[in-house]
Amino acid sequence: MTARHDIGTRADCERLVRAFYSRAMDDPMIGWIFVDVAKLDLDAHVPVIASFWETILLGSQTYRGGAFRPHAALHMRVGLRPGHFERWLELWRTTVDELFEGERADLAKSHALRVARAFLGRLQSMPAGVGTDIDAGDAASGPVGGLLAIEQYVPPGHRS
Repeated sequence: MTARHDIGTRADCERLVRAFYSRAMDDPMIGWIFVDVAKLDLDAHVPVIASFWETILLGSQTYRGGAFRPHAALHMRVGLRPGHFERWLELWRTTVDELFEGERADLAKSHALRVARAFLGRLQSMPAGVGTDIDAGDAASGPVGGLLAIEQYVPPGHRS
């Protein structure tokens, strides 16, 4: 096993983002959001998100987008829940910890938590998407309740 280093270059940011999305897109709880709903094109998405993290972690000012709007659009379609964000954070932290260590790696995890909390707070004031099988009361009962709700959720088109 190679020694981990801190995040220090754009290449590190891209490596982190690619590793995270590889994991997230295959995840049984949230992968369908990226694959089936967002239909995420990694070749187009990775440079944008790497710029976001390069700006946050390295101060490069290469990101010029608005990160909330795409999440609001997804929420309007599927109703993003606290458990979705908890799972996203769990996968992000695991990926960061596997690849990097140091102050910027810690910042990547703490900033992800701040972003998740801010986005979730804003999304909870918006109408949720239709077509989900998650009871809003169960999913809104906090991180544990939300996570349990999505563990039992089978997205449309994935029923056996």
